[in-house]
Amino acid sequence: MARPTSMTRKLVTALTSVVAISWLLACGLGVMVMQDEFAEIFDAGVQETAERLLPLLADDLRENNTAPASRKLNPSAEGAEYLTYQVRDREGQVVLHSHDSSTEPFEVSLEPGFSETATQRIYTVATPDGEYFLQVADAFANRREAIEEAGSALLLPVLILIPASIFAVIVVVRRTLQPIQTLRDEIGRKDGGNLAPLETQPFPAELHPIARSVNLLLGRLRSAIEAEREFTANSAHELRTPIAGALAQAQRLRADIPPELAPRVENIEKSLQHLGHLAEKLLQMSRAEARIGVTDTTSDLIPVLELVIDDMSRTAIGTSRIRFTNRCEGGMNCKIGADGFGIIIRNLLENALIHSPAGSSVQIFAEEDGTIRVINSGPAIDRALLPKLTTRFARGPTKADGTGLGLAIVKSLVEQTGGELVLSSPAPGRQDGFEARIVLPVEAA
Repeated sequence: MARPTSMTRKLVTALTSVVAISWLLACGLGVMVMQDEFAEIFDAGVQETAERLLPLLADDLRENNTAPASRKLNPSAEGAEYLTYQVRDREGQVVLHSHDSSTEPFEVSLEPGFSETATQRIYTVATPDGEYFLQVADAFANRREAIEEAGSALLLPVLILIPASIFAVIVVVRRTLQPIQTLRDEIGRKDGGNLAPLETQPFPAELHPIARSVNLLLGRLRSAIEAEREFTANSAHELRTPIAGALAQAQRLRADIPPELAPRVENIEKSLQHLGHLAEKLLQMSRAEARIGVTDTTSDLIPVLELVIDDMSRTAIGTSRIRFTNRCEGGMNCKIGADGFGIIIRNLLENALIHSPAGSSVQIFAEEDGTIRVINSGPAIDRALLPKLTTRFARGPTKADGTGLGLAIVKSLVEQTGGELVLSSPAPGRQDGFEARIVLPVEAA
């Protein structure tokens, strides 16, 4: 099953992606606009330079009566020029050029206006008499450098702001969605023992209808569960007296009837005993669902454990069969009610005694870390069947008497205390048997 995607992660991813893509598109558009504007600015600069420089160069040429052979202007000048120029005569020969320009004419015509080569953009202007032509060249490399520097200056802050915006979006989204997470956690904590209504005050107006609907549902569920528990408890309690009376009458009847009818009366007696046992288990289940295992006080469980073991040893199925090993020198202090703990141990011992060969021993160990292990003999149970044994009315492959409620009651009470029930078959370190291990949270003495 695929893991559900977090709504927070979706929002953060969507918002940060939109913000990042929008900023990058804005930077790209900005660079395109700057490229067009820079081209106009550079063209205007080249044109103005040519128009201002032409009269000066033309006067210089006429005063010095320069021959067609070209000469360099300011031959001692150093450093790269952003603009280079050439003065050409009618025949296209270079008669004057800047120190960075070659003596070879530009590969463009003498027609006034802008023209281009592979590496330069050139503006041509002519003297009024048409004798000389001035061509001023601006290299494309200079324009690209200006665009790259301007684009970098625009993009660098965006690259810094994108991670900052991601962090800001995460913080804002998490704070905004915090009420939803709180509502989710509050609903997730609801179970059969916690059906208290939700507090609607901390939630924003958008979540009030959800909280109100959940509270209505919880109220109906609480009423239904309480009615079910009350019915189960009352039924089990009220059935105990008539079942005991019927059982007593069946036992008296067996003494008064002919021997040939005794097997039928014995079957009736066994059925009544099973019904009485089932009523007792239903009453225990009702008390377990009422969360009798939860308590705020810490008590030593060893005396309760010894009392239940002694009581079970006096029963018909437990006589001389229970072997108790106490390894808790300082006691076992846990937050669990004595009544609930007694029900746990009684069910574990009953389950071990009933489902083991007659006369075999049942071992029970109490460890200092809050672990109690109950081990019995018998054939191993399929491991795939073990998780099902803690569900109501589930039984393994056995013909022994039972209701299928004992381990379900134990699991409910143990989990109420924050503990754990672990079933193993075969028992650890053995080839056969069954082990029920409960781990209870131990409190400091």
